[in-house]
Amino acid sequence: MTRLSVNINKVATLRNARGENVPDVVRFARDCEAFGAQGITVHPRPDERHITRADVYALRPVVATEFNIEGYPSEEFMRLVCEVRPDQVTLVPDAPGAVTSNSGWDVIANADFLQSICADLSRAGIRSSIFVNADLTQVRMASEIGANRVELYTKPYADNYASDRDLAVAPFVEASREALTLGLGLNAGHDLSLENLAFFHASLPHLDEVSIGHALISDALYLGIAETIRRYLACLNP
Repeated sequence: MTRLSVNINKVATLRNARGENVPDVVRFARDCEAFGAQGITVHPRPDERHITRADVYALRPVVATEFNIEGYPSEEFMRLVCEVRPDQVTLVPDAPGAVTSNSGWDVIANADFLQSICADLSRAGIRSSIFVNADLTQVRMASEIGANRVELYTKPYADNYASDRDLAVAPFVEASREALTLGLGLNAGHDLSLENLAFFHASLPHLDEVSIGHALISDALYLGIAETIRRYLACLNP
């Protein structure tokens, strides 16, 4: 079964626009789980423009499914996750001021750094996942340095889905097969949506998890969060 992890960053962005606690991020996370989500994802950035450090601490005792924290593994980020101890940490190569993730790691060029980070997470009892492009060499290196999973950066798939979905998904199928051969867990995320998720999942049936935020929260503005989660789950469990 492929888990649906709801990224709630955009909910925090809306809350922060007024400086109060509406919408309530913690309550929203609990409601997502009640409506069927199998995980909650957050990405606390250094400027706290959406999810804050306080949110991370508040969510840890509340999230009853799987708690996934994304971020660049700075010293501050690593202190946070080792204190909170989520189920999974997804390592992303974002610069501090990045609007959103726009590429996977060059795991080969950063092998020593990432190997040390993965070892630290392992000692803390936290599963590590490295955000990578659909590139076989990067997937192989992620395995060599001790990552537990890779998360495939799916924006190129989403961008090319409408023009040729078979061609768009092909490198992801190859990368998924390589990950499975190496014994790596397999996640995916970025710009997956109700339009393109079902085909992606059918093509990569051994996915462990998809993390979806922007499209899902946008859909919820029209459909409501309960119906939105139901439809995303239907893409993963036809």
